[in-house]
Amino acid sequence: MQPLRPLIDSYLNHIASQRGLSPVTITNYQRNLAEFVTLLIESNISCWTDLDSQLVRLMVKTLHKRGLKARSIATKLSALRSFLDYLVQIDTLTNNPAKGVSAPKLDKPLPKNVSVDDMFQLLDIDEKDPLSIRDQCMMELMYSSGLRLSELVGINLQDMKLSAKELMVTGKGSKQRLLPITDRAVATIKIWLKIRPEFCIKDEKALFVSKQKKRISARNVQARMEKWGLKQALPGHINPHKLRHSFATHMLESSGNLRAVQTLLGHADLATTQVYTHLDFQHLSKVYDQAHPRAKRKK
Repeated sequence: MQPLRPLIDSYLNHIASQRGLSPVTITNYQRNLAEFVTLLIESNISCWTDLDSQLVRLMVKTLHKRGLKARSIATKLSALRSFLDYLVQIDTLTNNPAKGVSAPKLDKPLPKNVSVDDMFQLLDIDEKDPLSIRDQCMMELMYSSGLRLSELVGINLQDMKLSAKELMVTGKGSKQRLLPITDRAVATIKIWLKIRPEFCIKDEKALFVSKQKKRISARNVQARMEKWGLKQALPGHINPHKLRHSFATHMLESSGNLRAVQTLLGHADLATTQVYTHLDFQHLSKVYDQAHPRAKRKK
């Protein structure tokens, strides 16, 4: 019989080496699985082979009773399913007892986006000091290509091909994708590149740097975008996630092409894009009327 914790350590080493996940993601897996270990110990279970679907359901119910939100429970259950799949893979288990277990029903609040007019207002920055130019460039690029915050701060000079209006970014799981850049974003990048040497040492690879002469931090980007949202008098709080979501929403409203938006965002699963991007029903009806063969046919 294999005890509980050593197999978790083996699994964490496996996903770190095989899937290229970040240390933060590995830590999250470790924390979520540790919670299930605690629940199993409370139930006098000391071996993973003693786990069955009824016990998994009981643990989910216990988490719910302890006040955990449905989304948190779903995340923990997903980690458990992945871990148990690994145990099946290494022949410790014959099947995955968490496979058919559902988390409590999720509330799915849609991310808020910035309207097109408000986005233009945010990006219409007249100030010409170096930090304002850098900030405008960051926001223009994020909205241009729907970047994650981690992708934005991770951009190196060699990742860009401005003549072709292309950008290579590294997303989740170290997956790379090639993205188009708007003319406006290319123009702001060129302006920033002229003054960038003032902010960094000669061999610095990062595109965006701070006054500390090193790659800008995610927290710094968040603070700067919040500042510009207030300064440009936008009605809601501005953050990097909202710019990414606005890109997705505006692209989807214009094209109706969910698969293309999925590719641009770097989502492995189309369902993620469906939750992350939403259309108002009026626009959805219009796309339907234009696209469906039976809807197009005149009576």
